[in-house]
Amino acid sequence: MTDRALRVVRAGALTTVQDRGRPGHAHLGVPRSGALDAPAAALVNRLVGNPPGAAVLETTLDGCALRPRSTVTAAVAGAPCPVAVDGRPAPWGAPVRVPAGALLEVGAAVSGVRSYVAVSGGIAVEPVLGSRSTDLLSGLGPPPLTDGSVLPLGRVRGVPGRVDVAPQPAPPAELVLRVAPGPRDDWFTPRAVRAFTSRPYRVSAASNRIGLRMEGPALERAVPGELPSEGMVLGAVQVPPDGRPVVFLADHPTTGGYPVIAVVRAADLPAAAQAVPGTPVRFVAVRRR
Repeated sequence: MTDRALRVVRAGALTTVQDRGRPGHAHLGVPRSGALDAPAAALVNRLVGNPPGAAVLETTLDGCALRPRSTVTAAVAGAPCPVAVDGRPAPWGAPVRVPAGALLEVGAAVSGVRSYVAVSGGIAVEPVLGSRSTDLLSGLGPPPLTDGSVLPLGRVRGVPGRVDVAPQPAPPAELVLRVAPGPRDDWFTPRAVRAFTSRPYRVSAASNRIGLRMEGPALERAVPGELPSEGMVLGAVQVPPDGRPVVFLADHPTTGGYPVIAVVRAADLPAAAQAVPGTPVRFVAVRRR
Protein backbone atom coordinates (compact mmCIF):
# COMPACT_ATOMS: atom_id res chain seq x y z
CA MET A 1 0.00 0.00 0.00
CA THR A 2 1.32 3.48 -0.89
CA ASP A 3 2.50 5.53 2.09
CA ARG A 4 0.55 8.77 1.78
CA ALA A 5 2.60 11.09 3.98
CA LEU A 6 5.08 13.98 3.99
CA ARG A 7 8.22 14.12 6.09
CA VAL A 8 9.25 17.61 7.23
CA VAL A 9 12.96 18.04 6.50
CA ARG A 10 13.07 21.75 7.39
CA ALA A 11 10.17 23.33 9.24
CA GLY A 12 11.23 26.96 8.81
CA ALA A 13 10.59 29.85 11.20
CA LEU A 14 6.86 29.14 11.51
CA THR A 15 4.98 26.69 9.31
CA THR A 16 1.47 25.67 10.28
CA VAL A 17 -1.38 23.59 8.90
CA GLN A 18 -4.30 25.79 7.82
CA ASP A 19 -7.65 25.44 6.08
CA ARG A 20 -10.76 27.63 6.13
CA GLY A 21 -10.71 27.69 9.93
CA ARG A 22 -13.38 27.00 12.52
CA PRO A 23 -15.92 29.86 12.39
CA GLY A 24 -19.00 29.74 14.58
CA HIS A 25 -17.32 28.86 17.88
CA ALA A 26 -16.64 32.33 19.29
CA HIS A 27 -19.23 31.71 22.02
CA LEU A 28 -16.91 28.95 23.26
CA GLY A 29 -13.91 31.29 23.24
CA VAL A 30 -12.50 29.62 20.10
CA PRO A 31 -11.07 31.96 17.40
CA ARG A 32 -11.78 31.43 13.73
CA SER A 33 -8.13 30.71 12.78
CA GLY A 34 -7.53 29.45 9.20
CA ALA A 35 -5.24 30.69 6.42
CA LEU A 36 -4.51 34.42 6.72
CA ASP A 37 -4.31 34.78 2.93
CA ALA A 38 -7.40 32.73 2.10
CA PRO A 39 -7.34 33.42 -1.68
CA ALA A 40 -3.75 32.13 -1.91
CA ALA A 41 -4.68 28.97 0.03
CA ALA A 42 -7.68 28.39 -2.25
CA LEU A 43 -5.50 28.90 -5.33
CA VAL A 44 -2.89 26.28 -4.40
CA ASN A 45 -5.65 23.80 -3.63
CA ARG A 46 -7.20 24.45 -7.03
CA LEU A 47 -3.83 24.02 -8.77
CA VAL A 48 -3.31 20.51 -7.33
CA GLY A 49 -6.94 19.40 -7.75
CA ASN A 50 -7.95 19.56 -4.07
CA PRO A 51 -11.35 20.76 -2.83
CA PRO A 52 -11.27 24.39 -1.60
CA GLY A 53 -11.39 23.43 2.08
CA ALA A 54 -8.43 21.02 2.02
CA ALA A 55 -5.67 21.74 4.53
CA VAL A 56 -2.46 23.35 3.26
CA LEU A 57 0.78 24.56 4.82
CA GLU A 58 1.28 28.25 5.63
CA THR A 59 4.96 29.24 5.84
CA THR A 60 6.34 32.44 7.34
CA LEU A 61 9.21 34.32 5.66
CA ASP A 62 11.75 31.49 5.16
CA GLY A 63 9.70 28.61 3.70
CA CYS A 64 10.20 24.91 4.45
CA ALA A 65 11.45 21.65 2.91
CA LEU A 66 9.35 18.49 2.53
CA ARG A 67 9.93 14.92 1.34
CA PRO A 68 6.82 12.98 0.20
CA ARG A 69 6.77 9.22 0.69
CA SER A 70 4.75 8.78 -2.51
CA THR A 71 4.58 10.75 -5.74
CA VAL A 72 2.45 13.89 -5.31
CA THR A 73 1.48 17.06 -7.10
CA ALA A 74 2.36 20.22 -5.17
CA ALA A 75 1.83 23.94 -5.70
CA VAL A 76 3.28 27.00 -3.96
CA ALA A 77 1.74 30.50 -4.06
CA GLY A 78 1.13 33.50 -1.82
CA ALA A 79 4.40 35.29 -1.11
CA PRO A 80 6.69 34.82 -4.15
CA CYS A 81 9.62 32.51 -3.36
CA PRO A 82 12.00 30.10 -5.11
CA VAL A 83 10.80 26.50 -5.46
CA ALA A 84 12.99 23.48 -6.21
CA VAL A 85 12.61 19.70 -6.51
CA ASP A 86 15.81 17.81 -5.69
CA GLY A 87 17.79 20.98 -6.27
CA ARG A 88 16.29 21.76 -9.68
CA PRO A 89 14.23 24.97 -10.04
CA ALA A 90 10.49 24.41 -10.26
CA PRO A 91 7.70 26.89 -11.04
CA TRP A 92 6.01 28.98 -8.39
CA GLY A 93 2.24 29.44 -8.80
CA ALA A 94 1.83 26.27 -10.87
CA PRO A 95 1.37 22.52 -10.21
CA VAL A 96 4.63 20.57 -9.83
CA ARG A 97 5.13 16.79 -9.83
CA VAL A 98 7.25 15.66 -6.87
CA PRO A 99 8.40 12.01 -7.08
CA ALA A 100 8.39 9.76 -4.01
CA GLY A 101 11.46 10.50 -1.90
CA ALA A 102 12.33 13.75 -3.72
CA LEU A 103 12.96 16.94 -1.75
CA LEU A 104 10.50 19.80 -2.30
CA GLU A 105 12.18 23.03 -1.19
CA VAL A 106 10.14 26.19 -0.60
CA GLY A 107 12.59 29.06 -0.24
CA ALA A 108 12.53 32.37 1.58
CA ALA A 109 9.91 34.91 0.50
CA VAL A 110 11.27 37.37 -2.06
CA SER A 111 8.46 39.73 -1.13
CA GLY A 112 5.51 39.35 1.21
CA VAL A 113 5.40 37.19 4.33
CA ARG A 114 3.43 33.96 3.91
CA SER A 115 3.69 31.30 1.21
CA TYR A 116 1.16 28.46 0.88
CA VAL A 117 1.97 24.87 -0.04
CA ALA A 118 -0.74 22.46 -1.22
CA VAL A 119 -0.16 18.76 -1.87
CA SER A 120 -2.58 16.52 -3.77
CA GLY A 121 -4.93 14.92 -1.27
CA GLY A 122 -4.45 17.66 1.33
CA ILE A 123 -2.84 17.54 4.76
CA ALA A 124 -4.96 14.97 6.64
CA VAL A 125 -4.18 15.66 10.29
CA GLU A 126 -7.02 15.01 12.73
CA PRO A 127 -9.64 17.82 12.64
CA VAL A 128 -10.65 19.66 15.81
CA LEU A 129 -14.11 21.31 15.85
CA GLY A 130 -14.37 20.68 12.13
CA SER A 131 -11.01 22.21 11.13
CA ARG A 132 -7.40 21.08 10.75
CA SER A 133 -6.07 24.60 11.33
CA THR A 134 -3.36 25.41 13.84
CA ASP A 135 -4.59 28.10 16.24
CA LEU A 136 -1.64 29.81 17.91
CA LEU A 137 -3.80 31.61 20.48
CA SER A 138 -5.93 28.76 21.83
CA GLY A 139 -3.55 25.91 21.02
CA LEU A 140 -6.19 23.96 19.10
CA GLY A 141 -5.21 21.93 16.06
CA PRO A 142 -1.79 20.47 15.26
CA PRO A 143 1.29 22.22 16.67
CA PRO A 144 3.54 24.22 14.32
CA LEU A 145 5.73 21.97 12.21
CA THR A 146 9.08 20.75 13.53
CA ASP A 147 12.00 19.13 11.71
CA GLY A 148 11.41 15.39 11.32
CA SER A 149 7.66 15.43 11.87
CA VAL A 150 5.43 13.41 9.52
CA LEU A 151 2.14 14.66 8.08
CA PRO A 152 -0.49 12.26 6.70
CA LEU A 153 -2.01 13.02 3.30
CA GLY A 154 -5.59 12.46 2.19
CA ARG A 155 -6.94 10.62 -0.81
CA VAL A 156 -6.43 12.29 -4.20
CA ARG A 157 -9.81 13.39 -5.54
CA GLY A 158 -9.18 15.68 -8.49
CA VAL A 159 -6.72 16.42 -11.29
CA PRO A 160 -4.14 19.23 -11.25
CA GLY A 161 -4.99 22.54 -12.89
CA ARG A 162 -3.88 23.00 -16.49
CA VAL A 163 -1.98 26.28 -16.19
CA ASP A 164 1.54 27.54 -16.77
CA VAL A 165 1.43 30.17 -14.01
CA ALA A 166 -1.70 31.34 -12.18
CA PRO A 167 -2.08 35.14 -11.88
CA GLN A 168 -2.30 36.51 -8.34
CA PRO A 169 -1.84 39.88 -6.63
CA ALA A 170 1.62 41.00 -5.56
CA PRO A 171 2.30 41.70 -1.86
CA PRO A 172 1.31 45.29 -1.06
CA ALA A 173 3.82 48.15 -1.39
CA GLU A 174 1.23 50.17 0.54
CA LEU A 175 -1.56 48.57 2.56
CA VAL A 176 -4.91 50.34 2.17
CA LEU A 177 -7.49 49.11 4.68
CA ARG A 178 -11.11 50.19 4.33
CA VAL A 179 -12.75 50.54 7.73
CA ALA A 180 -16.26 51.00 9.05
CA PRO A 181 -16.08 53.35 12.08
CA GLY A 182 -17.05 52.08 15.52
CA PRO A 183 -18.39 50.54 17.60
CA ARG A 184 -16.27 52.47 20.15
CA ASP A 185 -14.97 55.42 18.12
CA ASP A 186 -16.74 57.68 20.62
CA TRP A 187 -14.10 56.63 23.17
CA PHE A 188 -11.55 58.72 21.23
CA THR A 189 -11.18 62.46 20.78
CA PRO A 190 -12.37 63.95 17.46
CA ARG A 191 -8.73 64.77 16.72
CA ALA A 192 -7.74 61.13 17.22
CA VAL A 193 -10.55 59.88 14.99
CA ARG A 194 -9.39 62.25 12.23
CA ALA A 195 -5.77 61.19 12.70
CA PHE A 196 -6.70 57.52 12.41
CA THR A 197 -7.94 57.96 8.83
CA SER A 198 -5.62 60.77 7.72
CA ARG A 199 -2.20 60.03 9.23
CA PRO A 200 0.15 57.31 7.91
CA TYR A 201 1.02 54.18 9.87
CA ARG A 202 3.51 51.36 9.29
CA VAL A 203 3.35 47.63 9.98
CA SER A 204 5.25 46.73 13.14
CA ALA A 205 7.70 43.82 13.34
CA ALA A 206 5.71 42.67 16.41
CA SER A 207 2.80 41.58 14.15
CA ASN A 208 1.72 37.92 14.01
CA ARG A 209 -1.27 35.72 13.19
CA ILE A 210 -3.18 37.25 16.10
CA GLY A 211 -2.90 40.86 15.02
CA LEU A 212 -1.24 43.33 12.66
CA ARG A 213 0.33 45.93 14.95
CA MET A 214 0.86 49.52 13.85
CA GLU A 215 3.67 52.03 14.33
CA GLY A 216 2.56 55.64 14.08
CA PRO A 217 0.45 58.29 15.82
CA ALA A 218 -0.96 57.32 19.20
CA LEU A 219 -4.73 57.80 19.38
CA GLU A 220 -5.88 59.91 22.32
CA ARG A 221 -8.77 58.70 24.43
CA ALA A 222 -11.82 60.84 25.23
CA VAL A 223 -13.06 58.32 27.81
CA PRO A 224 -10.72 57.08 30.58
CA GLY A 225 -10.72 53.59 32.07
CA GLU A 226 -11.48 50.29 30.38
CA LEU A 227 -14.53 48.60 28.95
CA PRO A 228 -15.99 45.40 30.32
CA SER A 229 -14.85 42.57 28.02
CA GLU A 230 -16.96 42.39 24.88
CA GLY A 231 -16.98 40.33 21.70
CA MET A 232 -14.27 40.85 19.09
CA VAL A 233 -14.62 40.13 15.37
CA LEU A 234 -12.16 39.43 12.57
CA GLY A 235 -10.75 42.77 11.35
CA ALA A 236 -11.55 44.69 14.55
CA VAL A 237 -9.10 47.57 15.09
CA GLN A 238 -8.46 47.55 18.82
CA VAL A 239 -6.50 50.33 20.51
CA PRO A 240 -4.48 49.24 23.58
CA PRO A 241 -3.19 51.70 26.22
CA ASP A 242 -0.18 52.80 24.10
CA GLY A 243 -2.65 54.26 21.56
CA ARG A 244 -1.29 52.32 18.53
CA PRO A 245 -3.97 50.39 16.60
CA VAL A 246 -3.93 46.60 16.25
CA VAL A 247 -5.88 44.92 13.42
CA PHE A 248 -7.18 41.55 14.61
CA LEU A 249 -6.39 38.65 12.27
CA ALA A 250 -7.46 34.99 12.19
CA ASP A 251 -6.12 33.90 15.60
CA HIS A 252 -7.51 36.94 17.45
CA PRO A 253 -9.08 36.64 20.92
CA THR A 254 -12.86 36.38 20.90
CA THR A 255 -13.29 39.01 23.66
CA GLY A 256 -11.38 42.10 24.74
CA GLY A 257 -11.59 45.14 26.98
CA TYR A 258 -9.79 47.75 24.86
CA PRO A 259 -12.01 49.95 22.65
CA VAL A 260 -12.44 49.12 18.96
CA ILE A 261 -12.25 52.28 16.87
CA ALA A 262 -13.21 50.59 13.57
CA VAL A 263 -13.52 47.27 11.71
CA VAL A 264 -11.60 46.46 8.52
CA ARG A 265 -13.48 45.13 5.50
CA ALA A 266 -12.93 41.37 5.23
CA ALA A 267 -11.89 41.69 1.56
CA ASP A 268 -8.83 43.75 2.60
CA LEU A 269 -7.46 41.27 5.15
CA PRO A 270 -5.66 38.87 2.75
CA ALA A 271 -3.34 41.72 1.72
CA ALA A 272 -2.64 42.37 5.42
CA ALA A 273 -1.30 38.80 5.66
CA GLN A 274 1.44 39.67 3.15
CA ALA A 275 2.44 43.11 4.52
CA VAL A 276 6.07 43.00 5.67
CA PRO A 277 7.25 45.08 8.65
CA GLY A 278 7.64 48.71 7.60
CA THR A 279 4.89 48.59 4.96
CA PRO A 280 2.99 51.92 4.90
CA VAL A 281 -0.64 51.60 6.00
CA ARG A 282 -3.62 53.89 5.35
CA PHE A 283 -7.01 53.46 7.00
CA VAL A 284 -9.85 54.70 4.77
CA ALA A 285 -13.27 55.26 6.32
CA VAL A 286 -16.27 53.83 4.44
CA ARG A 287 -19.94 53.64 5.33
CA ARG A 288 -21.31 50.66 7.19
CA ARG A 289 -23.23 48.28 4.97
